[in-house]
Amino acid sequence: MNTVLHAASATALGDFVPKPTSVSLGQLEATLQVWEGKGGSVSTGVWECTPGVFGAVRDDHHEICVLLSGSVTVTPDGGEPALLSAGDLLVMPQGWSGTWEVHETVRKVYVVVDCA
Repeated sequence: MNTVLHAASATALGDFVPKPTSVSLGQLEATLQVWEGKGGSVSTGVWECTPGVFGAVRDDHHEICVLLSGSVTVTPDGGEPALLSAGDLLVMPQGWSGTWEVHETVRKVYVVVDCA
């Protein structure tokens, strides 16, 4: 099969909803899943989140993402913070946990690989 899927970096995402793991009042996120592999073992899409702080855990999957816009400080539990902005690559392997502090609305392209 020869299929090309396309989602421009400015593509409208789904509705913005409250970020469930946020510790900041009013933080919102939206996601557009672009593709999912057979059985759901791999998926990719575009995600956006408004300023605030939230926790993240990658218990059963790896996540690879590239920031398209905005800025965020990502701090792994027990590790050093990293300030990321547009063009930066972030890899969170299975077992990763930490905190995201979104300074200005961030948009990323992500790939999730299920480890289950």
